[in-house]
Amino acid sequence: MRTTSSREVYRNAWIRVREDVLERDDGSEGLYGVVERPDFGLVIPAERNGFWLVEQFRYPLGRRCWEFPQGTWSEGDGGSAEDLARAELAEETGLRAAELRHLGHLDLAPGLSDQEFDVWLATGLDPGPTAREATESDMRQQFVSDSELRQMIRTGRFTDGPSLAAYGLLLLDRV
Repeated sequence: MRTTSSREVYRNAWIRVREDVLERDDGSEGLYGVVERPDFGLVIPAERNGFWLVEQFRYPLGRRCWEFPQGTWSEGDGGSAEDLARAELAEETGLRAAELRHLGHLDLAPGLSDQEFDVWLATGLDPGPTAREATESDMRQQFVSDSELRQMIRTGRFTDGPSLAAYGLLLLDRV
């Protein structure tokens, strides 16, 4: 498969959408829309047989959602994937991790977007002040036991795809 042309159809500070015309191996032509977003980091803050979660209003869904802390660099900021994980953990929860261990690298939605993310396990947690962005002003955090998190998953109260994939990596890591 090869791209024969590409054009930008939308852009703002957080997202770019492009439309690609492609030629398949059999010679047929196709059209593909691709959402471009920067990669992000997701952190599982774990202690006392449980986890720290954050909850915030997610506009596209029209409801509040529980998830593990996650995010991308703000424009003009940058650093390593581990630096991003530490920054997001501190920004959203105020927690600082003595140890941060990489659990894996995943694709968010490969049929739609080029965005990928790294999953980190944070342990040895110390509290501190949060530094939430204006868009996170309604965010709250809560500690839940592992059994409470499993119940939240079973009852549809914890539905964030990247957080569920990250939890799956954690479960595999514990085997």
